[in-house]
Amino acid sequence: MKTGTVKFFNESKGYGFITDDNTKEDFFVHVTGLNGAQIQQNDKVEFETQEGKKGINAINVKRV
Repeated sequence: MKTGTVKFFNESKGYGFITDDNTKEDFFVHVTGLNGAQIQQNDKVEFETQEGKKGINAINVKRV
């Protein structure tokens, strides 16, 4: 599992970005990748990544 911080998340649109703690790379996250969790800006999270239609997405996201 990777760890990171929620950079931005728009609840009404259902997407946002997570910044990886180690690489500082930003990953797209969609509400379907949240594993039932609710996240907001500046939350610390654990996540996995998976290739999506437009690049690598964060999946199985959960707050820590």
